[in-house]
Amino acid sequence: MSARVHSEVFDAGELLNGLHGRNQGVGAVVSFVGYVRDYSEAHAVHGLFLEHYPGMTEKALAAIETEARARWPLLAVEIVHRVGQLLPGAPIVFVGVSSAHRQPAFEACAFIMDYLKTRAPFWKKEHDGQAQQWVEARASDQHAAQRWSEASSATG
Repeated sequence: MSARVHSEVFDAGELLNGLHGRNQGVGAVVSFVGYVRDYSEAHAVHGLFLEHYPGMTEKALAAIETEARARWPLLAVEIVHRVGQLLPGAPIVFVGVSSAHRQPAFEACAFIMDYLKTRAPFWKKEHDGQAQQWVEARASDQHAAQRWSEASSATG
């Protein structure tokens, strides 16, 4: 497992190459990179501050990876999440997986990202140039994560 939480910028290309290079049986690498937007639903965004609970956050990421590995035949998983002050356009999160086949890689990457959004202890505060406000959890994120519970119930 490779799950990291830090403030430094990451190189998504390097992370992708690492996922491919770890195993000769790799047939697919799928990744997601999330960036700070310069807008939200209500206002412009000039910056974003991300906080986390050290120790607890890494345990949550490890649990998400463990569940993904139990559901799909994955060869490698890479999760990187940044914290601290970030400006619009800055990368926030990288999730990448490798597998022998594309479908498990696509599904596992989506699953990890959906669970990361709903189960990992991160808090975001947006700055709109005038004031700061905490970002509320979105119902759409909960709905996206719920599909994996339903999928597990249907197959289990």
